[in-house]
Amino acid sequence: MTSLAVVPGSFDPVTLGHLDVIERARNLFDDVHVVVVHNPGKSAMLPVARRVELIEQSLADAGIADRVTVTSWSVGLLVDYCQEVGATALVKGIRSEVDVTYETPMAIVNRDLAGIETVFVLPNPAHAHVSSSLVRQVASLGGDVSTYVPAAVSRFMNSSDFS
Repeated sequence: MTSLAVVPGSFDPVTLGHLDVIERARNLFDDVHVVVVHNPGKSAMLPVARRVELIEQSLADAGIADRVTVTSWSVGLLVDYCQEVGATALVKGIRSEVDVTYETPMAIVNRDLAGIETVFVLPNPAHAHVSSSLVRQVASLGGDVSTYVPAAVSRFMNSSDFS
């Protein structure tokens, strides 16, 4: 039996920490779906289609695109997507106790609703302080984000398409 996990997130933009979590999921499961989800509590910087494209480019550049499908989900619950594709687990990166506090109730509800387990992975310490919101803030103030994001994201954020 093939194991399939879903790595959800807003990925606005994808960071090196996200790639680390995706690679760890890839090492634990046969197949991984990276799912760009809409977070109603956040105002997006990038359109969903651009986020999907940047994730795909970043995975290819890092040599970890095989066995990874990148898509988006905007209708219904994330566990609905998991059931639709036959996923048995969600994989979430945990940077701090704040993330644990935020993610634990969702993990319990996802298990109650659909029997989907959540696997928490700890980040590479080099990326533990990085979040998409921090990257957006630094970029909006003209700072260099290249040490926090994959090269594809850095190139895009420095291009005229982003301005």
